[in-house]
Amino acid sequence: MSVHIQTREVNGVTVMACTGTITLGESTSLFRNTLRELLQKGTRKLLLDLGGVTYLDSTGIGELVGAYTSARNVSAQIKLARLPEKIYNLLQITKLITVFEIFDDEAEAVRSFK
Repeated sequence: MSVHIQTREVNGVTVMACTGTITLGESTSLFRNTLRELLQKGTRKLLLDLGGVTYLDSTGIGELVGAYTSARNVSAQIKLARLPEKIYNLLQITKLITVFEIFDDEAEAVRSFK
């Protein structure tokens, strides 16, 4: 199963809700292209809801780092929400937990944007 991405706006924050797997191939391309498209359209408050992601490989981790860098390059904020335990642990091992603001709840994450 590859990744499926739905985007929606909640109180001025664009939520990019992902389900499935973010792994080498089509899913990472779709993830990257969706994110770049949103940033090019002027999105400056972006929340990645990863609650439905079942697997993230090293390429997926790289895409998260790339997303962070792309957002920072255009002065956008990017935050993560609803991480499954496996993905949270992976971010902890890779120390990316110190890079991203991570929230258990989407509503809480949306409120955190300034």
